[in-house]
Amino acid sequence: RKISDRHVDDAIIQHLLEVQRLAPTACNNQPQRIYVLEGEEAAKKIAQATHYNFGASLFLVVCYDKEASWKRWADGFDGGIMDAVIAACHLDLAIAEAGLGTCWIGEFDPAKLSQALELPDHHVPVVIFPLGYPTEEAKPSR
Repeated sequence: RKISDRHVDDAIIQHLLEVQRLAPTACNNQPQRIYVLEGEEAAKKIAQATHYNFGASLFLVVCYDKEASWKRWADGFDGGIMDAVIAACHLDLAIAEAGLGTCWIGEFDPAKLSQALELPDHHVPVVIFPLGYPTEEAKPSR
């Protein structure tokens, strides 16, 4: 899990965003919100919330919008997290298909991440994808 400094073309990023946009969501509400962060400042912002970045300078932060997400009528359960994870799964597969590497980062402080990224209060961070081309020595252990 180590990412090189090779630039990821904007067309690839746009393709990834389109793939996740097409992911199914409850009532097609599409509450997922994807933040694209790139560069040294992006890495510093991510570092405020987690120590995992695998050398990346490009990050996709998957969130959901509490104001747009489906709520279960019986108990008010917020389905936004499920929709965000469905979109993230589609995104993860598209990342691999594009020849890029990533790792799901769920080990972060949501309050610190929200503050560092200046997220609206109704956007809930779910997963961080550090993103890029894997280094030569980045081989799966199993």
